[in-house]
Amino acid sequence: MIRTKRAYEAPDAADGTRFLVDRIWPRGVKKEALGVEGWLKEVAPSDDLRKWFGHDPEKWEKFQERYFAELEGKEDALEPIRDAVLEGTVTLVYGAKDTEHNNAVALKAYLEDA
Repeated sequence: MIRTKRAYEAPDAADGTRFLVDRIWPRGVKKEALGVEGWLKEVAPSDDLRKWFGHDPEKWEKFQERYFAELEGKEDALEPIRDAVLEGTVTLVYGAKDTEHNNAVALKAYLEDA
């Protein structure tokens, strides 16, 4: 099972293995408080794509297409998530305010469709 959760929400046992999947560290959050297994910057959208999208819901579908294209060929970077899913729940941690249109939600969909 894959879940998503904002970095500003406290970790809990139900989260299972947690990975930060943003390219930029969440502002004001200490490493210890985030409680992540790893910071997987390589699976985050490129800076250009992130800036283009700007969490505009009208660009969501196109963002996902472009992001999924960027993820192609990054199997090594995705491996820690895929391995952790075999062991139990995984939570993809993100910093965005928008809980419906962000890279963690898109990444979850990508992984579940693969």
